[in-house]
Amino acid sequence: MVEYTPKEIVRELDRYIVGQYKAKRAVAIALRNRYRRSRLDEKLREEITPKNIIMMGPTGVGKTEIARRLAKLVNAPFIKVEATKFTEVGYVGRDVESMIRDLTEAAIRMVKSARMSEVREKAQLAAEERILDALLPSRRKKASSPVNFFFQTSDEDGSEEDNAKEEDSMANTREKFRLRLRTGKLEDTIIEIDVEESHSPSVGMISGMGNEDMLLQIQDVVGSIFPKKTKRKKVTVSEARKIFEQEEAQKLIDMDEVVDEAIQAVEQRGIIFLDEIDKIAGKEMGQGPDVSREGVQRDILPIVEGTTVMTKYGPVRTDYILFIAAGAFHVSKVSDLIPELQGRFPIRVELESLSEEDFKRILTQPENALIKQHIALMQVEGVKLDFTEDAVDELARVSFLMNLTKENIGARRLHTVMEMLLEEISFYAEDKSGATITVDRAYVQQNLKGLIKENDLHKYIL
Repeated sequence: MVEYTPKEIVRELDRYIVGQYKAKRAVAIALRNRYRRSRLDEKLREEITPKNIIMMGPTGVGKTEIARRLAKLVNAPFIKVEATKFTEVGYVGRDVESMIRDLTEAAIRMVKSARMSEVREKAQLAAEERILDALLPSRRKKASSPVNFFFQTSDEDGSEEDNAKEEDSMANTREKFRLRLRTGKLEDTIIEIDVEESHSPSVGMISGMGNEDMLLQIQDVVGSIFPKKTKRKKVTVSEARKIFEQEEAQKLIDMDEVVDEAIQAVEQRGIIFLDEIDKIAGKEMGQGPDVSREGVQRDILPIVEGTTVMTKYGPVRTDYILFIAAGAFHVSKVSDLIPELQGRFPIRVELESLSEEDFKRILTQPENALIKQHIALMQVEGVKLDFTEDAVDELARVSFLMNLTKENIGARRLHTVMEMLLEEISFYAEDKSGATITVDRAYVQQNLKGLIKENDLHKYIL
């Protein structure tokens, strides 16, 4: 585990997310406590569980991004799930245990990708040999004649000399092709290769046998029973290299070790972001969609408290997985959740709505700032965009007003405004190649006059 201090974690999050210091501080402490726990004696370590977090705040203020960047920072298995996709047993929906299975799959992919990166050089060499085998005809085997153990004729001597010469010639040819292959001169050459052909039944063929997760597991089991067949396929050398490198890397890694490491990562470092938790809060109404709200909470409760979930890779404990729940809580309150579930989320953080100043910073400051993204996109077409400071101010003002007068969708409003602003430039970009376009306040007002006029009218509507 990377030894980031809480201050370093917040500093890293600041590179991509504007504001929300309280939330960043809470997740930084939770992450650091994981490292502290890993340094303790095993007996005491078993007693310390993560302090799960509930984030409260309107949409588009950075709740999901904070959790996602946090997991990426320490290379922890991470998934985002919506609480509304789970329903009480007996209703249409997914089983709550599927979130642990999904997290395990994500960890398997993460660990497998890391292992394949480690063996990439060996896989490339093995793939190169297979390409050369496909490019060069195999050595012709001459019909064997009965061996005379008592006499050795001159013909046999000549045959051995010929064989040696032929082998030397083929070796030289192979090295010449290897050189051409490495210099990229054979990339478009067509060769015939054998590729694996899967005959496992599709999920549709076994539908009606259970929920989605069960179907996928049945498919994996049935697919492993059928023998893998190969078929001849004509591909270019560049395509064959990708196929061979993938296959060779698969052969070089031990999947049992990958599974063990992935399960360990899930149990000790896994993070689940449980979004829209407020949608399953509230009192029961006795009919309609509300009937399963408390049922969903009770189904989620054992997963958060700590239980063992069976996956196709084996049992996975959820005791030390960090759960970060989030919701707008406009209608319901955290206190509307069942008391047992509230108790499993002891840390509560309220995220602030974005101000006009925040919008300015979001447009320019983060490493993946929206204006930087659009400038880079237009550079692909040879168009240079130059945003003035007053243009940024006007964009922030319009976005802030739209959130006040319409639905508050947070920073996502900037995407709407930016797309409308640059629609004309994007459409005719190839005709403007080599041009420099200055985006100032007047340009913003001209291209967003419909939005601005609409916002001005809202002043007079009660």
